[in-house]
Amino acid sequence: MNILFLGGGKRVSMARLFKRAGATKIVSYEGTTHSPISIEGKVIAGLRWSDPNVVDDLARVCRDEKIDVIVPFVDGAVAVAARLAQETGIFAPVCTPAQAEAMFDKIEASRIFAEADMPIPQSYSPDSDITKWIAKPRHGSASKGIEIIDTPDQLCRVLEHAGDFIVQERIDHRDEYTVDCYVSVKSGEPLAIVPRKRIEVSGGEVVRTETVIFPEIVDLTRRVLSATGLRGAVTVQFIHDLDANRCLLMEINPRLGGGAVCSVLAQADIPALILAEAKGETPHFITYRPYTEIARYPQEVAFFN
Repeated sequence: MNILFLGGGKRVSMARLFKRAGATKIVSYEGTTHSPISIEGKVIAGLRWSDPNVVDDLARVCRDEKIDVIVPFVDGAVAVAARLAQETGIFAPVCTPAQAEAMFDKIEASRIFAEADMPIPQSYSPDSDITKWIAKPRHGSASKGIEIIDTPDQLCRVLEHAGDFIVQERIDHRDEYTVDCYVSVKSGEPLAIVPRKRIEVSGGEVVRTETVIFPEIVDLTRRVLSATGLRGAVTVQFIHDLDANRCLLMEINPRLGGGAVCSVLAQADIPALILAEAKGETPHFITYRPYTEIARYPQEVAFFN
């Protein structure tokens, strides 16, 4: 099985796990050939995800490299992967382009969650008695552009650009959890649901995380997956409000997250599920080993021009 990563330039560990699951070759489509993933596969420098010709260019790459599976790793590549799969018939463990666009729009996603009666943080209302708020860019990731709001002046400044931000209640006393999921592209049944605690985060990316037992979050995740109809690799983010003892859905990223390596090492072999479905097999639900912790670290890759 030949795998095409989209934006997987730093996903060296995940490439190794795909090889362990049976992948023959890894090819990654990046902005530059000087990407760390080059130590595990071939890197092709390509177009931006927003380029109108990117799907055609990727289709050419798929033909040239005899690609069997397409796996996106960054937000902008998910809808591209879905369109590429529709055009080429190559297997991609992703949702539809419309679903991807909705999930990566925080205002639209919040509306979908509210209509599905999911527990979410309260959005700003002038009638609210909440005094602590957090503003997140409507389109953004990795904690970029987030503003902490403590004063009326800060709130007014953000509300002047209300269409660009989602403003929600801020919960300071909290734990954060990620749930790595895989939903069968063919049947829509969840095949893996692995909750893990985010112990340490840097630049929006988890650097220490541990799989846990948390039945309430698992039940909420099943409700979320059913309500949204998402398929393929799905990353669901929750916070546990420690003061009110409530779990709140924060966002959904319909792709593999950077910390998903922890879940795979905890025996929830999501790459194996992806390859099995790509081969036409019917895999079954897999469990995981709780209290598996990983610590991530940077490693240098040298390029000699």
